[in-house]
Amino acid sequence: MNYLGLDEKKTVNTVKELNVLLADYHLYYQKLRNFHWNVMGENFFDLHVKFEELYEDAKTKVDEIAERILTLRFQPTSNLSDYMEISSIKESSSNLSDSEMIKTLLNDHGILLKQLRKVSESAEKGGDDGTIDLMGGYIRELEKTSWMLDAWKMKTNESLKPA
Repeated sequence: MNYLGLDEKKTVNTVKELNVLLADYHLYYQKLRNFHWNVMGENFFDLHVKFEELYEDAKTKVDEIAERILTLRFQPTSNLSDYMEISSIKESSSNLSDSEMIKTLLNDHGILLKQLRKVSESAEKGGDDGTIDLMGGYIRELEKTSWMLDAWKMKTNESLKPA
C-alpha cells in the first residue's frame, strides 16, 4: 500500500463500500441480461438494444471496481452467494412489462447512486483521489442514463420544471 501513499486503516472502509458496490453492479448486470432476454412488445427493438448497451457498460464497471480494490491491495469479493448477501439490489421477475422493467432499473439506479456516493465519501476521508475520480465518472454517467430512461417513460404531455 505504501506505493499509493494511502493510510491502510482509512482504506479498509473504502474497500468495504467498494465490495458492496461490486455486488450491486453484479446483480444489476444480471438483471439487465434478464430484461434483455425477456423484453417483449412494441418497444422490443429499442429496449433490447438499450439493455445490451447497459449490461455491457455494467460488465466493464464490475471489472474496473474489482481492479480498483486490487489496486488498493485488497481482495475483491467474488462469490455470487456473497453478492446476494451484501447487495441492496434484488433479483427481478422475467415477466415484467417494458414499463415495469424501466421503473425497476430506475429504482436500482437510485440504489447504485447511493452506494457510489458512500464509496466517494469514504474515499474522501481516506484521501483516495483515484477512487473519488472513478466514482465521480460513474455517478455522472448513471445520472445521465437515469434521465434518459425517465424521459422514455414520460408521457408526451408531461413537462419539465422551468428554470
